[in-house]
Amino acid sequence: MHLISNGKMSIHRLAEIAKDIHPFVTALHLREKQKSAKELFQAVELLTNENVPPSKIVINDRVDVAIAAKALGVQLAYHSLDTACVKEHFPQLRVGTSIHSYEEGQNAKENGADFVLYGHVFPSQSKPGKTPKGLEELTRLSQLNIPVIAIGGITQENTEEVLQAGATGIAVMSGVLDARDPLLAVKSYIHAFRDGGGKYGSYI
Repeated sequence: MHLISNGKMSIHRLAEIAKDIHPFVTALHLREKQKSAKELFQAVELLTNENVPPSKIVINDRVDVAIAAKALGVQLAYHSLDTACVKEHFPQLRVGTSIHSYEEGQNAKENGADFVLYGHVFPSQSKPGKTPKGLEELTRLSQLNIPVIAIGGITQENTEEVLQAGATGIAVMSGVLDARDPLLAVKSYIHAFRDGGGKYGSYI
């Protein structure tokens, strides 16, 4: 299970939530597009001060910050550095690639990505008005022999369906961060994850 920051709440609030839930998640993605490299590095420091291990932190787009902060890895988008380039020069980083199709998944695998983030699977608050990808392409992606993390509208109720379609794991944003009790929400996802046949633990 991956938790994605929403770029809206303060890092202090995110750190408060992460302090309690990090034992139950595989990775915490800092997806803070408006923050500078310095601000992102300071965010990692704040998280680690709350005992969130750097080995669970993934930085969106900024390879430099991931290296400087000794983070687990980096999540790359279409505008980011090329996956193969990052893997060649920084082999210590786990590299995820954001994809939206089977063909992009093939390309990510060929370029050495450690996992792909695929979505959005269902209607999502963060993608208003955009048509969801659904489960059919997710099933095709599962045949690529690369971990596929599904994102977009993933709830406790549809987690089992997503896993049975072939996802290795799930990524959640509002389902946890907007919950009245984030820790309870995470535990509910983990319960659904186990019911869906997922293996609770690290795979990236």
